[in-house]
Amino acid sequence: MAEQTHVLFVEDDDVIREATQLALERDGFAVTAMPDGLSGLEAFRADRPDIALLDVMVPGLDGVSLCRRIRDESTVPVIMLSARADSIDVVLGLEAGADDYVTKPFDGAVLVARIRAVLRRFGHAGGARAAADSGEADGGVLTFGDLEVDTDGMEVRRAGRPVALTPTEMRLLLEFSSAPGTVLSRDKLLERVWDYGWGGDTRVVDVHVQRLRTKIGQDRIETVRGFGYKLKV
Repeated sequence: MAEQTHVLFVEDDDVIREATQLALERDGFAVTAMPDGLSGLEAFRADRPDIALLDVMVPGLDGVSLCRRIRDESTVPVIMLSARADSIDVVLGLEAGADDYVTKPFDGAVLVARIRAVLRRFGHAGGARAAADSGEADGGVLTFGDLEVDTDGMEVRRAGRPVALTPTEMRLLLEFSSAPGTVLSRDKLLERVWDYGWGGDTRVVDVHVQRLRTKIGQDRIETVRGFGYKLKV
């Protein structure tokens, strides 16, 4: 029997927490549900789940701060849950290191689909490897100025120094490095990196590009206004 995927779910609303836990368990997930950020952090450290679902507004330690604490210790995928699609909390959560977000109230099937999409792109880095296979490389290393992308070892170095990327950031960089100088639209990046078969919020792309820029150099990824982004060569 396949090992269950372990989900950490942090939500202070008792009805939402219990109903969502039951729905996820019916879909085959093992769920640890916590009512506040501090207990969620303790559960994360004790259980090391496969993915974390964090509501933005939870007591003790809010979801954004909890995401930041988790990201300081792990690259485990994080999905934020927000009550408002236009909330600044969405952007704050992504900037704190979240990989995606879902707006409340959410349909259980949509939440499961988003969880599975995140887990697919984190699993074995297979999709990321495929994205890099079309790039020209010597020994699996792509070089762009002082930036080196090792597509075999899944490592990045800038001026010879290692650059720590989350799996989502790595997949994003591999998409750019597989087609240097080519403009990639936000919708195309949502499809290839986030595995969206439907329209998504392009803020997810914009925030991750900005996070990637801070790590590999602000001028390495160019914004092509009205079209998308490209890796400068």
